[in-house]
Amino acid sequence: MSSDRPTAVPAGGSDRPIAATAGRAAARPGRRPAAVVVVGSVNRDYVCRVATVPRPGETLLGADLSLGSGGKGGNQAVAAALLGAPTSIVARVGDDADGRALLADLATAGVDVSGVSTSPDAPTGVAFVMVADDGENAIVVAPGANGELDAGAVTAALKGRLAAGDVLVMQGEIPLSGIEAAADKAERLGARVVLNLAPYRELPEALLGLCDPLVVNEGEALALLDIAAEDVVDSADLAIRVGGWARSAVVTLGAAGAVVAERYDTEEIPAGPMTVVDTTGAGDAFTGALAAALCDGADLATAARRGAAAGSYAVGRAGAQASYPRREDLPASS
Repeated sequence: MSSDRPTAVPAGGSDRPIAATAGRAAARPGRRPAAVVVVGSVNRDYVCRVATVPRPGETLLGADLSLGSGGKGGNQAVAAALLGAPTSIVARVGDDADGRALLADLATAGVDVSGVSTSPDAPTGVAFVMVADDGENAIVVAPGANGELDAGAVTAALKGRLAAGDVLVMQGEIPLSGIEAAADKAERLGARVVLNLAPYRELPEALLGLCDPLVVNEGEALALLDIAAEDVVDSADLAIRVGGWARSAVVTLGAAGAVVAERYDTEEIPAGPMTVVDTTGAGDAFTGALAAALCDGADLATAARRGAAAGSYAVGRAGAQASYPRREDLPASS
């Protein structure tokens, strides 16, 4: 990792200049309402219940193998659509039964899937998910057709699909060139870029600088900053320092909620009440709900509160997309 990233906390927070927020154009009169446009992965989830997540070299007998619809892109699109945001997805699947099933599930949730292309060569992506009795999980992803969602495929699919005032949502499960192409197009058009840096990967500084917000959990934040947990004063300090790489930042904290950072201002967002059954996809519920609220005109802190409520709801139910709330399932204050 780059060694020039901040490793100490100066007075008042990060010493890195924070990128100025570009003017985000609202949808012009006569145009369609603002929409959430997701560019990302879709996977068939193979989910197995286990007593505990296995240690390296350990073999466990599992139970209750089930199939589900997933992928971080698909999850976030479903989360946004179920909360009422006009939502479309740009993705790629294989010419197989899994791909057809995923498209049907997305469409049933209200997601426009006309931007999904089919690979003649690669299979639909697959995720192998182990869910422990305490709700924690371990996941391995075989990307399949997701690996073909490069700059050319993304650029072609976004033509006529992304407009000023829209919210572009991305994650880290597709090629970097596709992420960069989508972000560049959003910047040119005046759409807002929401990037969930999961799974963590190193990204160019120019790309990070377009994110508004950059959404990370604690582990991803520490990896981005190339620091250890003991080098951070508290979660607000961590969020400010992550925000030094983007236009704004949200650091999710699981049961502790989240922290929003806009320049040097932070706000702590509490989690909702929860009983943990399965944490699979809870972070995607957060990001999709946040994007839906931003699309509806909410400020970032309000959007993060909606995200925290959705994530808290999702952990109380099994599965990823199957656990996501509709608008009426969340408190009116969220």
